[in-house]
Amino acid sequence: MARIAGVNIPTQKRVEIALSYIFGIGRTRAIEICQKCNISFERRVNELTEQEVINIRETISRDYIVEGDLRRETAMNIKRLMDLGTYRGLRHRKGLPVRGQRTNTNARTRKGPARPIAGKKKV
Repeated sequence: MARIAGVNIPTQKRVEIALSYIFGIGRTRAIEICQKCNISFERRVNELTEQEVINIRETISRDYIVEGDLRRETAMNIKRLMDLGTYRGLRHRKGLPVRGQRTNTNARTRKGPARPIAGKKKV
């Protein structure tokens, strides 16, 4: 298994797909990285030479924020919003949708499972 940015990427998959296993790298960035390293993204990870893997690893560490650093930066941005007391920060603090979605009927993912209200009858 090739280890890039602290993640074991699968060896049987194409390079383009395997790179997307790293947090912060999607399909578009994976293709971009392959083009920078002059690697055909149709090739499989197990077909890459050690030098090509090192080249990919260096490109990612030099040009992109991925994995732990990206998670930390995202968490710090949310914490900053909460500390400032912005509307978005308050929504994060209450565990409600942040980007203007309706909450009357939906938003169960953010709000958690529905809790019954005592004394309320279904009609």
